[in-house]
Amino acid sequence: MGYDFNMDEIFEMAEQIEKNGAKFYRKAAEEIAESSNKDLLLDLAQMEDQHQKTFASLRTQLSKDENAPTVFDPDGEAALYLRALADIRIFFEKEIDVTSMEKILKEALLAEKDSIVFYLGMKDLVPDDLGKEKIDQIIKEEMAHIKLLSNKLVALKQQ
Repeated sequence: MGYDFNMDEIFEMAEQIEKNGAKFYRKAAEEIAESSNKDLLLDLAQMEDQHQKTFASLRTQLSKDENAPTVFDPDGEAALYLRALADIRIFFEKEIDVTSMEKILKEALLAEKDSIVFYLGMKDLVPDDLGKEKIDQIIKEEMAHIKLLSNKLVALKQQ
């Protein structure tokens, strides 16, 4: 038996992933010494905070059908499963190598790429009539982060 997700569940995961990303960047900022790098990491954390707010806002605009459960779940176990999935899949709690900004940026790029792969996979689990196209909005936000991180990494290597 397959499990279809609705957009409310997808946005819930997206919000959790953004919270995890903000935590990742803030933790890295606490550990890094150089103030310009610390500022960049804190800016990235704020961007993740803004993405989380964007996804929360999009979530409130969902139609009744996009918000409807796709399976019978009287105990709310699906939400717990989704939260755990978001927690372990992207920006998983791990030791951050803060010996160089390059290593931090590479770790962040990997997490952002993983999030896009995750959302592309989730697109196959959302029926077309339940808002599947909205996942593209999430992916677009993540791609903007990849572009920014890639540019910062290139600039860092040119110094």
